[in-house]
Amino acid sequence: MRNILLTTAALLWGTVALAQAQTAAPSQGQLAAPYGAGPASNNNNNAWGIANTPSGSTAAGPLSTQFPPNTLAVPTPGTIVIRLNGRVEVDLTGNFTSVDKGVTATGAPNGYKLNPLGIAAYARLYPGFDGLAANGLRYGATVEIRTNFSGGNANGATFASGAGGAASGPSTNSSEETLYVRRAFTYLATDQTGIVRLGQGDGVLGLFDNCIFTSQCWDAGEGVFDGGGSTQTEPTNVIPPWVWLSGSGAEYANNKIVYLSPQIYGFDFGVQYAPNEGNSFQNTGNGVGCGQAGPSCVNVTSGNDATRWINQAGLGLRFQHNFGAVDVKTYGFYEVSGKENLTTTGTVSPAAALKAAIAGTNETQFQRYDNLGFYKAGVAVTAANITLAADYIGGRINGALNLAPTGGAPMNAVITGLTYAHGPITAGAEIGIIDSQGDTRLVDVSQRHEYEVAFGGAYKLAPGVQLVGEYQYTHRHQGGFDFATGTVDTSLRTVDAQSQGVTFATVLTW
Repeated sequence: MRNILLTTAALLWGTVALAQAQTAAPSQGQLAAPYGAGPASNNNNNAWGIANTPSGSTAAGPLSTQFPPNTLAVPTPGTIVIRLNGRVEVDLTGNFTSVDKGVTATGAPNGYKLNPLGIAAYARLYPGFDGLAANGLRYGATVEIRTNFSGGNANGATFASGAGGAASGPSTNSSEETLYVRRAFTYLATDQTGIVRLGQGDGVLGLFDNCIFTSQCWDAGEGVFDGGGSTQTEPTNVIPPWVWLSGSGAEYANNKIVYLSPQIYGFDFGVQYAPNEGNSFQNTGNGVGCGQAGPSCVNVTSGNDATRWINQAGLGLRFQHNFGAVDVKTYGFYEVSGKENLTTTGTVSPAAALKAAIAGTNETQFQRYDNLGFYKAGVAVTAANITLAADYIGGRINGALNLAPTGGAPMNAVITGLTYAHGPITAGAEIGIIDSQGDTRLVDVSQRHEYEVAFGGAYKLAPGVQLVGEYQYTHRHQGGFDFATGTVDTSLRTVDAQSQGVTFATVLTW
């Protein structure tokens, strides 16, 4: 009898355990859990640019609580949290631009025409981990992996040169897609001393902004002017550069050291330093190698390219506070750099470079350039779920973190936007105006004027699922520059560029 009872008890316990395993435990390699948050291109400990992430005030509304504590799990003392966030986006686009019909250098039709309709898709992965030691040390690492795309035919290089080539089929186009690393950094922090970030990742601007000052939060991370559906699928000659930098690869894709202070009475500050424009592993890993000081060395300080900046350093101060039902955020930032000395060849004047361009050669790398020396500031005020924001950049900079030519016009660019966020709905509208030198060969001839407008919004259909719709218009002008061909010619013909784009998208994140 005793054996029967023991056997029966064992069978019952096994049945209960099996039922628990079937209902509570996921299958191997899978995870069943409530939806947490979207992609984590940085990490939860400094999503707001400081070591102890604040949740934002009630007055700040949903834009200030996109990444509140514990949305992405925060480790408890003595533990780590391992993350594998991701994003898959599919865009349905209609783009109508001034370069939809190709032309030759003389402006005559070249026989090519673009289909205005398109479907674009990409995937991104965000592996990383965050740890918290028993003594209060925070530490971790994050990687961002993206999809890369080919030139769209069997010989991308030949096709890109304009020589023509046979079209690739769908299988070839897909197999030529690759994955590459966009961010890869580590960090060490404490709540009392702040955070130090090392590696390929955002600088002070990218961490201070978090898309609010530049009004880029309303389209579910599509990017609006910074790599949104239209700007990713239109011909490049009609797209103004993202000169405000925060969230731009020009700002975050090189290796740097960044320090961000804790928040004290609403204030925090950040400093950064980068020795060069890339990753020092490129000295031996680019297929050419840096056997000695030469043009293939990523950290060269003198040589034949005067456009290269070195020893980049920046300092910023931010303030965030709510005054009753009104939330206020503002910041200021200044950045400087050195530049590569032109030692292997003589300096070329803008007039000589322009003459060379008309003759068919490009000598812009031999012109004189100034060190980076630009300033940036932004303000955002939120009340009743509506955020009004503006962001400005000015000084010695040209385009997206390029050196300005000596004697050229300074940068003056402002972007302002209005965003509404409530429940599952986010909507926004914004306008950006950019005045810069533009083409460096046209110093003392003309400067570039560009503007862009966008409006639209997103709807959260379910946890991790958003539907997006937006419209964009862009216009680019510079006297003596042909935006259709991207060149200057003997007659200094002026050809402006315009575009209109509509995007409908599904954005899924985990």
